[in-house]
This record gives sequence, structure tokens and C-alpha cells, in this order.
Amino acid sequence: MVLASGQIPDAAPSGAPGAGLQVRALAYAELTGRPEPGDHVLLNTTALDLGLGTGGYALVIAVPGRLPADPQGPGHLVKARYTPLQATVLGADEQGSAYHEVLRDADDLGGMPVVVADLHSALPAVLAACYAHRPGAVVAYVMLDGGALPAWFSRSCAELRQAGWLAAVVTVGQAFGGDLEAVTLHTGLLAARHVSRADLVVVSQGPGNLGTGTRWGFSGVAAGEAVNAAAVLNGRPVASLRISEADPRARHRGISHHSLTAYGRVALARADVVVPALPGPFGARVSAEAQQLGGRHSLVRVPVDGLAETLRACPVRLSTMGRGLDEDLAYFLAAAAAGRHAANLLATGPASPDA
Repeated sequence: MVLASGQIPDAAPSGAPGAGLQVRALAYAELTGRPEPGDHVLLNTTALDLGLGTGGYALVIAVPGRLPADPQGPGHLVKARYTPLQATVLGADEQGSAYHEVLRDADDLGGMPVVVADLHSALPAVLAACYAHRPGAVVAYVMLDGGALPAWFSRSCAELRQAGWLAAVVTVGQAFGGDLEAVTLHTGLLAARHVSRADLVVVSQGPGNLGTGTRWGFSGVAAGEAVNAAAVLNGRPVASLRISEADPRARHRGISHHSLTAYGRVALARADVVVPALPGPFGARVSAEAQQLGGRHSLVRVPVDGLAETLRACPVRLSTMGRGLDEDLAYFLAAAAAGRHAANLLATGPASPDA
């Protein structure tokens, strides 16, 4: 990924938004070619024109004078299919992969904990608590395609890899750019377990998400499907609640309606729903709202003592919806509590990946 600045030319079509303005732009060099100073590039400025916080960059569509090399293979999985920038990758589960034989009949996660979260911003908080309790754990991240499709967009993933906190990033569905690619969430989970030898997996959307303020119109419904996938493969689903004390939108304060819908309506399999033991009236509110999930799931109350300090030591900057750790501490404590519970499930050690 290349971060550069560019200019929307004054010669842009009449009425084009932002003509003559300087903008920051992202180029995924593997798809577009690598821009160099002086290049003319073709930009998509949709997110900037709409003032979106998610995707708020210009994106380089192509560097016409310096196109990327043609794919040399192997690999026959096409991600972002039937779009102009569709990418051909080698799937861990496809014929021709070194892991095809491992995954061909793989069907069991051996009781591995699978932490499911709505937002990508939960990932470093989950890992911080997990490693505080199980520093030797092998953890992989399975990235769904509800947010960004290229894993390259995630600074968190890059920095977590650099810190040694992620053994692998596995991109599934239409998402791509991970250490391992997989066709479905199911084969992505199996690849994390049997190829990356993970003890624990975190599943969430990539950076960014889509919501419409309706009961069902949000990309985070995939969290419920992730619970189902983990359970059907004999994993141990651990549901991380999306909680906020600071979100200006009423539907996301307390336990977000995203979590209540995804876990309460979409998830058909039983999960450990982690309820952080937050102090004061807000904590009582969260505990009361969590009861809505108690009939379908196991509610696990997890202390948050010491987790704020653990989060402050995280090697990755914590931010959700533009709010940092101190601005929405409850959100990050909820994710960290899920990581703490998952680490506790590893106390006796999960079954061997070959079991």
C-alpha cells in the first residue's frame, strides 16, 4: 500500500467535485502499479465527495503509465470478483495449494476458542488481554469482507504482525491480501487452525463497516454467522459485545443493537457471551441488557480489573469510530474482557490441531 498526495486537475470535467484540490490517496501497488512523483493517476474520490469517515481517502484506480505486472500464478481464486480491480490469489483451500491436502477433509477446530467481534477496532484490545494472560499463545485473525476488502488497509494488522501478536491474517470471502486466502469463513477458520497452528482465532470485519440505522441493515450481522461457523466446526465461540458509553447514537449506547441482533437473532449456535463487569450504573445497565441474550447463550461475567492498564500498554493505537481509549473506555474493556475469557479457556490447552 502506498500513501501519497495528488491533485485533482483543474482540467477535470465541468462541475467535478474538488477540481484543483490536493488530496491524500491510497494505491494498492499490487493492483494499480506503484505511483512515482510526476505520474498522472486515475482517482476514485467517492468517499471524499460524500464526506465519509469510513473509506475517507481518494483511491488510486490505475497508474496508466506504470501498470502492475500480470499475475504469474499459481492461484485461481478471484477476489473482488467481477469488479475492475478483481485480484487473483492462491487460496489455501484450492487445488495447487501446498495446504490443499491438509484442508481437503479438515472438519474440526478441536475446541479452539474463536472470539467474534463486530468491529475491526476490537482486534488489538482482544489480543492485549489474551497475551497478558497467555503470552505464549499462537493467535490468528480471520478477516471478513463486511468492511475493507484488502487486508493491506489495516494498519493494526501490520503493526500487530510486527509486534509478534499475530501468527497470520486469513482473508475470507471477497476479502484478500492476508497471509492466507480462503474461499469461506469455514475454510478460513480451518486454515488458521491446521495451517497456522493457531491456539485461538479472532474473527471480525476488516476496517470500516456499513450500517443504515435499521434493525437488519448492517454488515455486522456477519458476527452471528461467525458464531454458527465456529460452532459447526467444533470450535468454542466467544462473543465479544459491542458496548459504548460515549457513542452519540442511542442505538449503540450500552450494548449496541448490532450485538443484540447478531447474537440474539442470527447466531443459532450457543456461544459464551462475555459480559464485562463494568462499575457503576452503566455496568448495571450493560448487565441488564445482556439478559436478552441469556436464553440462547451462556452469559460469562468477566472482571475488568487491570485491563485498562493492559490496554494502555498495547503496541497498537486504540481507536473506534474516531474515539480513543480514554474517550470510550467501556468499548475497549468489553473487547479485552472477551480476550481475557478466551485466554482462560486455553488454561488447560486446546486439543492438538491434528486431533
